[in-house]
Amino acid sequence: MNPEELLYRSATIKDVDELVELSIDSYSPYLALLTAEHANTLASVIKDKEKITALLGKAKCFVCIHQNKIIGMAFLVPNGHPFNFYKPEWAQIRMVGVHPDYKGMGIATKLTKMCITHAKDTGEKVIALHTSEFMDAARHIYESLGFKQEKGLDPIFGKRYWLYLLNL
Repeated sequence: MNPEELLYRSATIKDVDELVELSIDSYSPYLALLTAEHANTLASVIKDKEKITALLGKAKCFVCIHQNKIIGMAFLVPNGHPFNFYKPEWAQIRMVGVHPDYKGMGIATKLTKMCITHAKDTGEKVIALHTSEFMDAARHIYESLGFKQEKGLDPIFGKRYWLYLLNL
């Protein structure tokens, strides 16, 4: 596939069904790495239209489109929305996902860069994100873009997770 065939844009509420579909497609491969209990919990989260709609309502979501289908997404939540281990003054990158058929093409990197640029343009000072031991490609992307591992987090879905920060 030619990279010029990919379109990047901001998502709208009209995209919510496709975002849910992409969430399922991009995160389902990880279910096999979890215990049955944790897999069931993650499965319910990734298909929760209300949660994704709520996230879309407070975040800027960037998407990648190929042949009129959303194949990649990344959400940038502005500061002022503390969540779990995120401080109120931090922006957050959440739910970076790429359809498995398109992994390794630089889409997640491009979407993450779009989040960083938007954060800088809107005056954010720090971007936080978290990622896990089974998301090696994601950790590599974030570290290559300057995110620094801040600390280990309590296990999520029974796996190790880390908090990463990028000072802008």
